[in-house]
Order: sequence, then C-alpha cells, then structure tokens
Amino acid sequence: MTKPQNIFLVGPMGAGKSAVGRQLAKMLHMSFIDSDDEIEARTGVDIPFIFEKEGEAGFRKREAAVIEDLSSRDGIVLATGGGAVVDPESRNHLGARGFVVYLHTTIAQQLARTRRGRERPLLESGDREAILAELMELRDPMYREIADMVVETDGRKVRMVAEEILERL
Repeated sequence: MTKPQNIFLVGPMGAGKSAVGRQLAKMLHMSFIDSDDEIEARTGVDIPFIFEKEGEAGFRKREAAVIEDLSSRDGIVLATGGGAVVDPESRNHLGARGFVVYLHTTIAQQLARTRRGRERPLLESGDREAILAELMELRDPMYREIADMVVETDGRKVRMVAEEILERL
C-alpha cells in the first residue's frame, strides 16, 4: 500500500495516540496534530476548564468542529481524543478522509498510563477502573467500526508500535 494522505489515530485515553502519532509523523515526514492540543490552542484554556464551564456536551461540540476541520487537511497524522468517535459525524469524517488506526489497550494499561500526568476530567468523578471499563464498553465498537487497522499497545514501546503501523501500511 502507498502512504495514506492522512492517518488518524483513535483509541481510549492512555493508548498512546499522541506519543505514537508524533513518532509516526516523524517517520513518515508528515505533520502531527493532537486534536486536544488544537482545542486548547483555539480556546485559550485547558480541557478540564472547558469541561468545568461547558460540561462534556460543550466539549464534544468543540471537539466535533475541530475533527471536521483537521480531518479535511492533507498530509497529517492526527491523534484524536478518546471520545472523538462518540459523535457520528466525526466517525464519518475520520473513516472517509483518512486511514484510521485503532490503538487498543487494556483497562489495566490505561490505569497505569493515566495515573500521572495531566488531568482527565472523565476520570475525576469516581472509580477510575469502573469509568474506564464503561467507556471501553461503549466506545470499543465505535473505534472498530471505522478502523482500517487495530494495533495492540500494551507494554510496548512507542517506536515499536509506530514501526508496526508502518510495516502494515
């Protein structure tokens, strides 16, 4: 297969979308964009602040607009937010406008990877493991619906995941 015009990475929080995306873009000499970073750049505030002021619905509306815009560009590797696939229109844009790679990871790996680092608003409201399991149950079919490729990331180095994607393209 020839190099796709766009590669879109989907998957749950902690799957490694941003890290793998940066590495993959570098290897393919493409531009890397993280949709969460783009939302923060456009609004001038961080995502936890958006959730606090507008709730998840407000954030998802902003996210859908960013996905619509970014997915129409050419020559990018895009790391989406874990919930970007919840919006049917976003799923359609991602599936139609690029090669979609689902970075799959287990709940245990997500817990380990999201334990530190920046705030994750959806994990602030209770039992993190139960929340992640519920999100995975809801979103896994949506990730798979649009995925052209599924890659396991548990216990793997970023470069190894990026190299597997390249080999399988």
